[in-house]
Amino acid sequence: MKESLNKTFNHFKVHTQYSICEGALKIDKLKDFCKKNKIKSIGISDTYNLSGALEFSENLSSVGTQPIIGTQILFKYKEFTGLIPLIAKNYDGYKNIIKLSSKSYLENSELTDPHCELTDLLNNSEGIIILTGSIRCLFGSLFNKGLLNEVEQILCMLKEKFEDNIYIEIQRHNDLNEKEFENYNLKISEKLELPIIATNEVYYLDKDMFDAHDALMCIGEKTYVNDKNRVKLTNQHYFKSSEEMIELFKDLPEALENNFNLPFRCSYKPNSSKPILPNISASDTDANETLITESINGLKQKFNLIFNIARENIESDKEFLKYKKRLDHEIRIIIEMNYSGYFLIVSDYIKWAKKNKIPVGPGRGSGAGSLVAWCLSITDIDPIKFDLIFERFLNPDRISMPDFDIDFCEEKRDQVFEYLTTKYKDSVAHIITFGKLKARMVIRDVGRVLGLPYGFIDSICKMIPFDPSRPMTLKECINVEPRLQKLIKEDKRVERLVDLSLKLEGLNRNVATHAAGVVIADKKLTESVPLYKDNSADLLLPSTQFDMYSAEDAGLIKFDFLGLKTLTVIDKAQKLINKVNNKFNIENINYEDQKVYDLLSSGKTVGLFQLESSGMKDALINMKPNRLEDIIALVALYRPGPMSNIPIYNECKHGKRDPDYLHPKLEKILKPTYGVIIYQEQVMQIAQVLSGFTAGEADILRRAMGKKKRAELEKQKQRFIEGAFKNGISKDIAAGIFLKIEPFAEYGFNKSHAAAYAVIAYQTAYLKTHYPNEFFVASMSMELSNQKKLAEFFEELKRLNIPVIRPNINMSFADFSSDGKNFYYALGAIKNVGYEAVSNLVKERITNGEFKNLSDFINRINPKDINKLQLEGLVQAGAFDTISKNRQSLYNSIPNLIIKSKNIHENKLLNQIDLFNDQVNEEIDFLENIVDWEFDVKLTKEFETLGFYISNHPLNQYKSIFELYNITNYQDFEINKDILSSNIACTVLKVQEKKTQKGNSYGIVKFSDLSNTFELFIFSEIFELNREHLVEGNSLMLTLIKNYSDESRSQRRVNVKKIISLKELTNKPFKNITFKFSDVEDIQKLKKLHSKDAETEVKIILEKAGEFQTFRLKDKRKVNNLVLNELNLTKNILVE
Repeated sequence: MKESLNKTFNHFKVHTQYSICEGALKIDKLKDFCKKNKIKSIGISDTYNLSGALEFSENLSSVGTQPIIGTQILFKYKEFTGLIPLIAKNYDGYKNIIKLSSKSYLENSELTDPHCELTDLLNNSEGIIILTGSIRCLFGSLFNKGLLNEVEQILCMLKEKFEDNIYIEIQRHNDLNEKEFENYNLKISEKLELPIIATNEVYYLDKDMFDAHDALMCIGEKTYVNDKNRVKLTNQHYFKSSEEMIELFKDLPEALENNFNLPFRCSYKPNSSKPILPNISASDTDANETLITESINGLKQKFNLIFNIARENIESDKEFLKYKKRLDHEIRIIIEMNYSGYFLIVSDYIKWAKKNKIPVGPGRGSGAGSLVAWCLSITDIDPIKFDLIFERFLNPDRISMPDFDIDFCEEKRDQVFEYLTTKYKDSVAHIITFGKLKARMVIRDVGRVLGLPYGFIDSICKMIPFDPSRPMTLKECINVEPRLQKLIKEDKRVERLVDLSLKLEGLNRNVATHAAGVVIADKKLTESVPLYKDNSADLLLPSTQFDMYSAEDAGLIKFDFLGLKTLTVIDKAQKLINKVNNKFNIENINYEDQKVYDLLSSGKTVGLFQLESSGMKDALINMKPNRLEDIIALVALYRPGPMSNIPIYNECKHGKRDPDYLHPKLEKILKPTYGVIIYQEQVMQIAQVLSGFTAGEADILRRAMGKKKRAELEKQKQRFIEGAFKNGISKDIAAGIFLKIEPFAEYGFNKSHAAAYAVIAYQTAYLKTHYPNEFFVASMSMELSNQKKLAEFFEELKRLNIPVIRPNINMSFADFSSDGKNFYYALGAIKNVGYEAVSNLVKERITNGEFKNLSDFINRINPKDINKLQLEGLVQAGAFDTISKNRQSLYNSIPNLIIKSKNIHENKLLNQIDLFNDQVNEEIDFLENIVDWEFDVKLTKEFETLGFYISNHPLNQYKSIFELYNITNYQDFEINKDILSSNIACTVLKVQEKKTQKGNSYGIVKFSDLSNTFELFIFSEIFELNREHLVEGNSLMLTLIKNYSDESRSQRRVNVKKIISLKELTNKPFKNITFKFSDVEDIQKLKKLHSKDAETEVKIILEKAGEFQTFRLKDKRKVNNLVLNELNLTKNILVE
């Protein structure tokens, strides 16, 4: 044993957060710790994966700490399975542990844990150091079972293969059985002449993290903190100092010496790599030559098919020469940057998809600015027509990988993955993702393992805002939520829950797959990165163990295959249309259709891509778009920041304001957007025109403005002013223009992306305008389980006067359908009704005719296709109304119905005769004899199962009081500019709770009244006061105030002043009431007014032959709106 000069203890058994629900160490914090404490070397040893290897290596080496790369992999020997820690000595060792880690996932079934055979380790031993592990690893588990012969057998095999690259680990955490295991290890070490090494299994940095880590282990093991039978570690698994470890093992100098020396035996760390592209060509064809040929051929084809230029005239066409010049410019840059292969790969799989009738989006992101991409069929947007700039996508002055985000039809995307697997075989994979313990999730998980009641945890979670666009940390949530602060202060359970949650927040919780992200390598992937496969998931490709960032750092090229639901909607709608019009093709529609722009201008945009929100509807109403450029502008403007420019755009568009072009030279650039700088491309064009910037330099200016880096911005400003001065513009004017464009550049939008998405938005608007039935069938089919969205669609169908056939066992199908006139609601959209089971019911009906009655239904269906929940859903939705009108009777009789169905089915199988078979046409007698549900109960049941009211509107039961409270519908209130205040009766459809920057809650609530659906913003004070009323399904009376911000009354704001529950309003007793009657007989109705616990003074006026007689009842009566409605006494009443 050679004595080490370096007497520092080395922790090479560190478990980062990539040891899922085991390690509580974030690599960035570990990096800071190592820098602060001048740690010389440190090793990663995550369980089951190498996910953190490259990130760990790059981060630790950047602060002067030597990274040692290792992992713990499950190995199987005979019937025994357990972890063995491995460390990479050199590059060969790193490759081998990648190979073994990948093999553990790729070659196992869903039924087994990811593991390798022990023979795999023996066959891939080069460059690997083996440790025997802790009491929880393979040798420890065999020891605990008393299988000492097996331990010795394995050690002998490993020693023979690994020679001096195997160590017996000695650990001292005081864990269960650890001391006994140490004694055995010392004996076997001496017997087999194997060296011992001191190690410490590190799961967290500081000792005060123990309780939080304990909770984390419980989360992973799905157990409870108070469970006495669970695995529990001691509090010694923190990152101990070198002094602490040397003191702990001072009696084993050999174990310490081997620890001191181990870093000298490790000479490899993974490094980041430049992007490495695979070869697209099957032959030796040069990628650059292929790119040139395919691009020019593609351009000629575009001119032939789109511009209708004969092939023989193309090369002399002036417009073609203009396009060719731009094409040559782009090709030169692509070749210089060595990205020809990238363009060809993307083009290849998009062409394959289109050839195989898989809908592909017109483009996405800045890639739509490339003419080469258009010529190669990567995009469908002509960048010259829309004035898009290539350098916004690929800039030779700013070296970065091009990134095409491609939208595919959601339902057919897997076919593209199949193609990639066939073409690139084991060189293609998805990218792993890690679910995090975010604010809500960490509270739920920690609350569960602490044993807190589910309802209690849920109530706390609901206080935590959920806004993916503006995620907040748990600490931020607490700071802005007084209710949470109060709970923490008053309830010790919550105080502990929050304390542990704050410590665990942000750690990895689970592993998933980034289904849209794919990497393609130039060789077999396992030669450079470890792979993962979830055998329980239905995925064609494996995933990299590295996340997106580490995969790119490793030199892998990422390709995005995004599933866009709208493309599937358009594809489905087109197929439905083609049944009646086989010439229809969405690609050939007219983009100047006035009817489409009329629809958009009306703001009736439910179901339209990107244009559905209430704010977007208002913007469309005020804009009155009449060209695609308007839609492009709106897609770009409708975001925080530039949104304030929408009124300016609209006023200039409608001639109410003169556009400000900043300078005469900029008019051409800004005229299409009425002087408003909307796009990043415009900022780049201004720099080119005024200051002589190249396109590449202009892109750098655009980025500098967007990033707000002061030093770089000042440098760019001087360059801008000097360039403008050379063009004859004074420095003061140039500086003024720079100051004006700078704010726009900060939030300027990518026009390439806006143009592509505006095209899709227009396509959906076209379908809704000309083929509404097909459009809504397709749209609602894609939202089969999203009842909130279906509710919106249903309201829109009502507005369009499209007759909707309610769920009906004899008329509806599993999916939504239409016969061109009627729209049939889907049985598969009913809650708890399985799509496959209900499809079988429909198949039976189509094959053998409608169900004549319940007896017929029970005799014909397979019991496997019905269960209690499914039948309850169908009954509550009214699906059986045509064969059994009493819903409550049928609902209560469901258990009997199921039993009867099973008996009939069993008898049929046994060829026995059931007495009921002769009574198919008679109603069976097992139905409970009970009165049907009341109106409001029936509607409530519908709401529970459909998510909205379909047979009737709940407001109809309150119509009798509308006149009494001067209630109008929202549409009248909205249209009539003279009505500034009104009461509105409505039902809550959807509630979104959000937080202001100060942390106050406010609501965006969607309502439905008897004429329309509408959305209102409810300010914090009103929202908090009425939180219990603002629940989906509740019917309310709102008092609304309308304010106008301009003299022309084009800009209005509606505020909610008061909210009252209609149920409470109808149940609230009157103080005084006067009834007027002209017939003495009608007075008899008052006998039904109860006097017990009554509060209402009742006065009666009887009018007869022009004379009036007044009476007052001696005793008070119980009178409210509900009673008036029930007794039909709402006419001629006076409320005081």
